[in-house]
Amino acid sequence: MIIRIMKKSFIEYLGSWMPALLVGIGLTLAGIFVGNGVRSISANSRVVTVRGLCEREVKANKVTWPIVSKFVGNDLASLYQQVQATDNAIVKFLSDNGISQSEYNVNAPKVQDMQADSYSNQPAPYRYNVTTVVVVTSSQIDKVNELMNKQTELMSQGIAIVAGDYNYQTLYEFTELNTIKPDMIADATKNARKAAQKFAQDSKSKLGKIKSASQGQFSIEDRDQYTPYIKNVRVVSTIEYYLKD
Repeated sequence: MIIRIMKKSFIEYLGSWMPALLVGIGLTLAGIFVGNGVRSISANSRVVTVRGLCEREVKANKVTWPIVSKFVGNDLASLYQQVQATDNAIVKFLSDNGISQSEYNVNAPKVQDMQADSYSNQPAPYRYNVTTVVVVTSSQIDKVNELMNKQTELMSQGIAIVAGDYNYQTLYEFTELNTIKPDMIADATKNARKAAQKFAQDSKSKLGKIKSASQGQFSIEDRDQYTPYIKNVRVVSTIEYYLKD
């Protein structure tokens, strides 16, 4: 009888502590799982951001060459005849040297009345200043460069070509960017990955998947001031990688 009472009391005692015991075990297991979860999140949040550069030199495929002449005088009729003769000589020079009619345009002359526009008390020596421009737009880069060096032929005909005018500068362009974009982006991405792998190696980590990536804008600039027909194309890709232990 006494033994039965003791067994019953022990069971009742154990039963009173069982809820608290289960709660404690549950909290312990939850702590373990939460701890593992935090470590996993922390591991996944380890990232490295790198930039990959790709540069290429390309030759311009379009040139815009303004051939500028200026005249001054007091008689517009006489100036008009000079403009006509000069434009005709320039057009013949271009045609004789392989520039087709579709590659040049003769702009209307620009006339400035020096007396009307003068802000000085001193009278201008000539009333009219006339500017005429023949614009060559061509894909024949080498041919146009050659003709620029042959402008002295026009001087022998009494035609003076104005050089160095800021408003009329020769412009070289590269218009085929889309043809080299995919390869350049691929190269920039490869270079970024190499940098990320080097960082992972130095930090005793392993390189994971890409977390985010952004492609920078392409820039096209002259390689230098002496060869403006050679362009430097540049792009930088920014990529973020996960790092693993």
